[in-house]
Amino acid sequence: MMKRRDILTGAAAVAAGVISLPPLGWAQEKSKLKITGVRLVKITPRNPPPTYTPAAGAWSTQGVEVSAPPNIYPEFRPTRSLFAAKNVPSFTVEITTDKGITGYGQGGAGGGAIVMGHLAPLMIGRDPFDIERNWDINWRVTESYGQGGVTMNAISGFDNALWDIVGKALGEPVWRLLGGETKPRIPAYCTGNDIEQHVEFGYKRLKVAMPAGPIRGEEGKRENVELVARARKAVGPDGDVMCDCWMSWDEQYTIEMCKLMEPYRVKWVEEVLPPYDFEGLGRLRKKITSTNIATGEHVYGRYGFAKLLAADGASIWQPDVGWCGGMSELRKIGALAEAYDIPVIPHNGGANGAVHWSISHVNAPWSELFMPAPGGPKQVYDMFEQQHEVTRGPEGIYQHPPRTPGWGWDVVATPL
Repeated sequence: MMKRRDILTGAAAVAAGVISLPPLGWAQEKSKLKITGVRLVKITPRNPPPTYTPAAGAWSTQGVEVSAPPNIYPEFRPTRSLFAAKNVPSFTVEITTDKGITGYGQGGAGGGAIVMGHLAPLMIGRDPFDIERNWDINWRVTESYGQGGVTMNAISGFDNALWDIVGKALGEPVWRLLGGETKPRIPAYCTGNDIEQHVEFGYKRLKVAMPAGPIRGEEGKRENVELVARARKAVGPDGDVMCDCWMSWDEQYTIEMCKLMEPYRVKWVEEVLPPYDFEGLGRLRKKITSTNIATGEHVYGRYGFAKLLAADGASIWQPDVGWCGGMSELRKIGALAEAYDIPVIPHNGGANGAVHWSISHVNAPWSELFMPAPGGPKQVYDMFEQQHEVTRGPEGIYQHPPRTPGWGWDVVATPL
């Protein structure tokens, strides 16, 4: 009898070739559109919420300690602002066409330079409906200098802008292009440590950011456990608590922390190891039975997730549509996961466009949302509810993607 590991290893070896999705119906005909312009822009809401000073000590300001890879060096503690990239930002690309239809796509850190310096000249004059062909060209021309990280950030942003164009050209939201609804609304969880605010808003599922990693020793372990205990108390016995460890733990520390957190019934621990340590994640999956292992926001493309599958490294996958290769590649990652009954809960998926994929796929049980920082006027939170079509029910907060064409973003773009 074959063992599950043997099945996974063999399957992942051919997954990239086997998991080939048929073209969607709308992609069978030429659109008679041509790409005429590409530029980087800053987008802002056409009707922005009022500005305000967040409540003192709010986690959402990021002015608090969060466990992170560089924290082993004292000069990079305690906040991400001490090492976060300031001159290689995430980007929004604007693609214009000869028929006046404009699309916007968001990609990850550093990708904008590759879009403008390499991809844009090759894409001018092409049909934006040829999404698969355009994606493959962008993939092949960048093979010489990278198939992950910044390169995939660039491909993601460009691909996402094409999906926006197609949706607008056909008068349909992206989720309809992907196949329509598989559920009337998506249960959402909230990430962040402003726990009381999130529960008061209505969330019954919380993901908290671990403040400490191995360098903090026993004191840090106690601080982590106290945060988890606080979250469990806030959501009650029927809620869900998850932990974001942001690539900053190691195998032994993860085993020890999961044992300490076991009384609080943690749903998953996320990104406990560096994202490329698939074998380490696989070892943890065998040793830890009290919770799930989740990862994927820093795994790139179908080939990266095939390696994760081969290692049996995660029971929940979390690709980011702005980093993994865009919506076109998220479709393939999701299909690979679906073949092995693996749920996919995209990183930041409630806010960055992946929510369109989530509502149109059965193996997408939840979406991730963040709240505006506490301390603002009521209008801020009312607008947040409207933006994400928030409703409430037995599972707490639900959302639905925009129902207007493309991504459904009502924005104003200014050139950089």
